[in-house]
Amino acid sequence: MSDEQSNQSQLPPTNAIEVSSLRQFDSWFEYPVRVHPHHTDYAGIVWHGTYLTWMEEARVECLRSIGIEFADLVALGCDLPVVELSIRYHRSVQLGMAVVVKARMIDVTGVRINWDYAIVSTDGRQLFVTAKVTLVALDRDRGKIMRQLPSNVKDALAKVSALHNN
Repeated sequence: MSDEQSNQSQLPPTNAIEVSSLRQFDSWFEYPVRVHPHHTDYAGIVWHGTYLTWMEEARVECLRSIGIEFADLVALGCDLPVVELSIRYHRSVQLGMAVVVKARMIDVTGVRINWDYAIVSTDGRQLFVTAKVTLVALDRDRGKIMRQLPSNVKDALAKVSALHNN
């Protein structure tokens, strides 16, 4: 058995997820979404890639909510591409449903910025998706990973961390 299969078999079954486990998402940034036809496949189920779009929108809006425009970070010469993504689909989301994307920056390690996500029902009783995303700081001019975050980017990200750790 490969390591990937071994790791997958260690995950709890989705029916083991209880409402109480959703309480950990209470202090996160919330981004409401309603499922439109263009989000779904022909069966009316949200296409798996749509969740990634919603998570990126939530991350950008989280930053905007505290006065940090993503375009301003890019203008500072620092791009933040996704370098690692782990996503778990617990339940499908269907056409017409309203859900909430919850996002939180969990830490910054060097030039790596780690975010956690959960997509839940509007009443918080159902968990649809959980994910972890890692971004890295990239020097736009040179196209290379930076050795360290520019101080103004570090300061901006500290605002996000402080917002969600209070």
